[in-house]
Parts: sequence; structure tokens; C-alpha cells
Amino acid sequence: MSTKPQPQHNHLLAALSPDVQSRLFPYLELVPLPLRALLYESRRPMRHVYFPTDSIVSLQYMMENGASTAISVVGNEGLLGITLFLGGESTPSRSMVQSAGYAYRLPRLRVKEEFNRHGQLLMLMLRYTQALITQISQTAVCNRQHSIDQQLCRWLLLSMDRLSHNHLTMTQEFISNMLGVRREGITQAALKLQQLGVISYSRGLIKVLDRPKLETLSCECYSVVKKETDLLLDYLPQRRVITNTDTIPTATLPTQQEGDVNKKDV
Repeated sequence: MSTKPQPQHNHLLAALSPDVQSRLFPYLELVPLPLRALLYESRRPMRHVYFPTDSIVSLQYMMENGASTAISVVGNEGLLGITLFLGGESTPSRSMVQSAGYAYRLPRLRVKEEFNRHGQLLMLMLRYTQALITQISQTAVCNRQHSIDQQLCRWLLLSMDRLSHNHLTMTQEFISNMLGVRREGITQAALKLQQLGVISYSRGLIKVLDRPKLETLSCECYSVVKKETDLLLDYLPQRRVITNTDTIPTATLPTQQEGDVNKKDV
């Protein structure tokens, strides 16, 4: 028999002081999040903030032709609904469950009430927002600059960081929709990882068998996001702390001559 998730299974909620928890926890509601469930629709009013405990939710941007691309993933390290405490009531993106589980949700009025106390919740939410912005920005760079193989490795690593186990239930079609690429590309990338002994994949079940090698095959985007997340969210359990930041690849920019600073490439 499975154990009922507790609010403290979300690391942000667990980091709150007893005083803040006593004000918020009575209003938390545990809700199941089945695979592919939509928590927020584009431009629809947002009524709750969600704190995942053992689920992963993907923030996706929808195009006019129906195509979609994931811009970030959220799990037990944070929350969904930053728009509500930043002054908005809706968002152009949508939120879809990519790994089923549970979350606690809190009515938006309770969140705003506590946020406006300018206390601990304000500080933690702003730091989490900065970490999320880093992830979104790095995802945009990765989608433009790196191969499908590297994108898949990055996405798997970010997902594993938000789970207590090493497997995901996911079809290749669903992954291709998450990354905004053709299904054939995901099929080939997954096959390469299987042949290298990094993952096993069968009937929609992905198991990570060799995480160190998966990190090696990923691009620098994962390390950048991981480093910033560890720096900003010091309440997270340090499962995979980067101890040597010199191993993170960096780019050396060419020096510009005086007078060339404002010139742009045509």
C-alpha cells in the first residue's frame, strides 16, 4: 500500500518555517496528476498554485498550427503558478503532466496573502523564479544550438533530478512533442542510448542505467541549469552536487577592438 504524499515531500514547502507552514498547510489540497493532464491552459485564469510531490509537469508553448515545445519542467523542487505572484492571472503557455503523481494545490488568494507579507515565502518564490528563468533561457539555447541526441540527454537528466527513482513512463511520440522535434529523431536518439547501455526502453518505460555516462553525453546546458539551481535553491537535498565547476564547458568570446562594440553582424 502506497504512502500518502505529505506537503513536506515538496522541497519548497518543506523549507518554510513552522509559522508559515501553520498559515498555509490547512488550505493545501492533495490532488492526483494523471499523465497528460492539463493544469493550466493558455490564457485561462489561474485559480491555484501547485506544489508537486512526486510528479513532473512540463510548461509548454503552443503554436498557432498546434505544434508545441516544452520550455521547462517543474517537480518537487518548486511550484507551478509563478504568474499569480508576479501580478498576472494567466500565461501564454500551458502546463501538462509528463510524469504522473500528486501535487498539493493552494488557492491563489492564500498565496498572494502570504506573499504580500514580504517574508520567507516571498524570498523562496523569487529565488525559485530565477532558477526557472535560467532553465527556460537555457532550453531556448539548447533547442537552437544542440543536437536531438543532446537535447534528449538534457531532458532525461532534468526529469531524473525531480524523481526518487530512475525510470519514466513515456512514449516516443510524447517525448517528441515535449522537445518539439520529429518522432523519428527521438527514435534514433533513444536507440543510440540503448546501444551504449545508458538507458533501456520498452513499451513506453524508460530506465536510466548509467547516469554518469548520460551526463557525459549531454550538452553543457544541463550543467548550467544544475549549477544555478543548486546555487539558488539551497533547500534542495544535494543529491548530485557539482563539486568542480571548472568541468562545466564555457565559451571564450573573441575580443573586440575599441569602436567595434556597437557593430552588429549583417
